[in-house]
Amino acid sequence: MITNPPFRPRETATRHHEIVIVGGGIAGASVAFHLARNGKKDVALLERNSLTSGTTWHAAGLIMQTRGTHALTEIAKYNAELYSALEAETGQATGFKRNGTLGVARTKERLYETARNASIAKSFGLEANMISPSEAKKLYPALNASIIEGAVFIPGDGQTNPVDTCMALALGAKKNGVKISENAEVTDLWRTADGRYQVRTNDGVVEAEILVLACGLWTRELASKLGARIPIYAAEHFYVVTEAMDFVTPTLPVLRDTDGHVYLKEDTGKLLVGAFEPWGKPLPMGKLPKETAYIELPEDWDHFELPMTKAIEIVPDLANCGIAKFFNGPESFTPDLLFMIGEVPGSKNLFVSTGYNSEGIEYGAGAGRALAEWIIAGEPQMDISFVDVARFHPFQINKRYLHDRTAEVLGLHYKMHWPAYQSETSRGVRKSALHDRWARLGASFGEGMGWERPMWFAGEGESTKNVYSYDEPNWFKYTSQECKAARNNAILLDQSSFGKHLVHGRDACRFLQWLCAGNVDVPVGKLVYTHMLNEKGGIETDITVNRLSQTEFLIISSATVHPRDKAWITKHITDEWNVTVTDLTSGYAVLSLQGPRSREILSQVTDTDLANSAFPFATSQEIDIGYARVIANRLTYVGELGWELHIPTEMAQHVFDVVWEAGQAYGLKAAGYHALEHLRSERAYREYQLDLTPVDTLLEAGLGFTVDWNKEGGFIGKDALTSQKNSGPLKKRLVSFKLRDPKPVLFHEELIRCDGRIVGYISSGVKSFTIGTSIGMGYVNHPAGVTKDLIENSRWEIEIAGKLYECDASLRAFFDPNGDRAKQ
Repeated sequence: MITNPPFRPRETATRHHEIVIVGGGIAGASVAFHLARNGKKDVALLERNSLTSGTTWHAAGLIMQTRGTHALTEIAKYNAELYSALEAETGQATGFKRNGTLGVARTKERLYETARNASIAKSFGLEANMISPSEAKKLYPALNASIIEGAVFIPGDGQTNPVDTCMALALGAKKNGVKISENAEVTDLWRTADGRYQVRTNDGVVEAEILVLACGLWTRELASKLGARIPIYAAEHFYVVTEAMDFVTPTLPVLRDTDGHVYLKEDTGKLLVGAFEPWGKPLPMGKLPKETAYIELPEDWDHFELPMTKAIEIVPDLANCGIAKFFNGPESFTPDLLFMIGEVPGSKNLFVSTGYNSEGIEYGAGAGRALAEWIIAGEPQMDISFVDVARFHPFQINKRYLHDRTAEVLGLHYKMHWPAYQSETSRGVRKSALHDRWARLGASFGEGMGWERPMWFAGEGESTKNVYSYDEPNWFKYTSQECKAARNNAILLDQSSFGKHLVHGRDACRFLQWLCAGNVDVPVGKLVYTHMLNEKGGIETDITVNRLSQTEFLIISSATVHPRDKAWITKHITDEWNVTVTDLTSGYAVLSLQGPRSREILSQVTDTDLANSAFPFATSQEIDIGYARVIANRLTYVGELGWELHIPTEMAQHVFDVVWEAGQAYGLKAAGYHALEHLRSERAYREYQLDLTPVDTLLEAGLGFTVDWNKEGGFIGKDALTSQKNSGPLKKRLVSFKLRDPKPVLFHEELIRCDGRIVGYISSGVKSFTIGTSIGMGYVNHPAGVTKDLIENSRWEIEIAGKLYECDASLRAFFDPNGDRAKQ
């Protein structure tokens, strides 16, 4: 995320502050407000024009508390809490009102998705009522109820005036000591040799110990001056305001018709009709007017025709109503439709809050609070790993990539949020050396961190197109066959997308001992599954360490968290450490050969002794395969005997051909990442960002066995983990669940109930083709402790889209709980 530009000489500053925030929209104002509210007084906010003049001024001001995941809902629900109290706290009216959100569903699939989200609301004590079409019409008399299947009404939602709300935050910040400067355009910024930041404005140079860039569309350009790569891109965003309409009253709910790509809200007796059309209009920054504070772009009725047509379908009265205003303004979008906050990797004390994907008002309150807490405490105080600016790969700054992806991302707001959805744009960026081999075998490819990865394999001559479903997506047929092959014979997986970092140097062992909870000071060739923790004992990385020599360690991590893992490691390398980190990801392709017959297959292509006594589980050896020399790691992520083969990229095709040919006599089958997900879940193997996050500890995750409590020097997070260990029964633990009814399918976020009470939610779930029913894992919270007695003597249910299903609970995996199959 940082290109390390040279330091620049320190200039004489006209002002010095501990913290300087650049940007006077909702993002910057929220950070300033929460910093000041929490005791930070030496804060300055710089706005190039007037407060709100960037993109905040033209926001719709919708207030929604419930999102598609628990993590996002945790952030979003704070907006109503804060905005409802702002006027009393600051004296500035905000226009906030709880007129509720009415979300309608035109299809049964959308109604099911809506019901799933309504269940999430229950976890937070938010009222979300599933209602019939006739009940929806009573709430919204102009609604065409004949075209909907049902709806959800969330009375605690509503709307606010974006300008007044931002001004209230700024006023609250100012009252608590923040110095706000309008018409203070930042023309340059740099870092000095002593780690301070200097910002040139039209009123002189301002110096800061901590710099926060919250400049919306302009964050990318300013950050680049410091070498920071911030992948955001602009798109045109549209709404129209009608003339006055008789049925539009101040208490009319916000209407969200996601199947129609539109939302409608009351606006002083009129309707504001906004859109997240299926495909957006990306906007290069060079096309923005440069000297305009309040940017308005040309009308485009051709582009707005589809959502407006859908709006008329859902509210027929719009057909006879005049349009008072057509608005088109720019918004910034990210490649994954999630905003970004946090410290920029490689640049200490440089923070960003940006890329809100046209949802700045909805997320600005919670994101501002989270970032302020991070700045004050020195580390996040809640799980924000999914919106951490460190999550992106360097290639994602590519403008062509962002342009093409932004067109799709804008529309994803209102498209169905299918499980395992695969992006359609900006594909083919990163391909393994084996891509063509998999394609010939019928691979349906998905994308992870830009990598094209086989997700499932179609039959000969059959389509590889995804048909999404909450019940039975079309790939279940093929994935079940791949899982069967893994359990009975063998499968071959391409895991070249694994992140691979070489940590080397005189202090590499001592450095990793301090960073990792496990003991990595092991003999050469030993593999160690371990984690890096924060000071609270929360899990920051989930990795495997392969000791290559006395001073070299190969760290292997998941592709999707590879950039963030690197950022965590490198931020801890200070001048005292003789340590270097080198990214070897592209240097090795990885073939994973897994299954009870994998030893027989591998024995056909190598002369290495593969017996347990010669090649034990969790060890690594350099071996010959065909004409090649590869690193063979005896590991599994599917719960079977197997090896992960790290192959020099230029030799990957040869090794694949040799192994594939040898395996045909043993029932070897190609398998994709869907099969990997199903198989690892059966064995209750954890996955980072689903089952493991920075707010979960190793003890809560059931991974205490990976900790070396007695190693010399300790490790980051040991004190917190030791305190938890000595504090009696754990009040939160990761538990496995198995549905008794074989029909429902678990994916993610479904509620867990213990004796009728909501105690958690499923962090990852699958349909187990081995066991014959859905299984999942999720954290259970219980004040008296999550004990064996609680697990065995309670009534357990999983709530899926409002319906309850009985299940069995266990602290161990339902498949091969002792892990015998991997060690045979």
